[in-house]
Amino acid sequence: MKTIEEINQNNVKKILSEKKIPEFFPGDVVKVGVRITEGKKERIQYFEGVCIAKKSRDINSSFTVRKISFGEGVERTFPLYGTVIDSIKVIRSGKVRRAKLYYLRDRTGKSARIAEKIRKKIGIDIDVKPETVTEENLAPAEKESAPESPKEAKEATPNAKPKKEEAPKTEMKKEAPKAETKTEKKLENLQEKK
Repeated sequence: MKTIEEINQNNVKKILSEKKIPEFFPGDVVKVGVRITEGKKERIQYFEGVCIAKKSRDINSSFTVRKISFGEGVERTFPLYGTVIDSIKVIRSGKVRRAKLYYLRDRTGKSARIAEKIRKKIGIDIDVKPETVTEENLAPAEKESAPESPKEAKEATPNAKPKKEEAPKTEMKKEAPKAETKTEKKLENLQEKK
């Protein structure tokens, strides 16, 4: 006879083979697609917010998502392996130092924000092809032949503006006026009064 734990683990493996559940942690902003059946119609409603808690209990695993809707805090707890969940998408990763972010319930505005965690992307392979030398990708020669006519010169450099001939500037050194100190000004004022 199988124990309940083995049955639960088998169910989790079966569910994971059917749908993909991304790895996310508390502090991450997630977008959860929830299946809603209204009579015969079925639609998907998305709930996007910060994951404030995650419980790992095999088949009974769940996570809580919190968002602010029209100035009011809304929290929903979803079963991780439930049939109600259509999709889970991680929008951005948050940088937090707690497993349960219940302190966000008391905060609003800027104090409720979570810093973004930049994760290293591992396993990205980049195909680098060696360059082959052809006539097209060779560097142009340093000295080019002079253009035969002014029209050809304009066509060769369409964005270049013609330079105006400038007269050589003569540098004249201007002496800056001598700044008088406060004591000198006071002395002058006293002499004028006498």
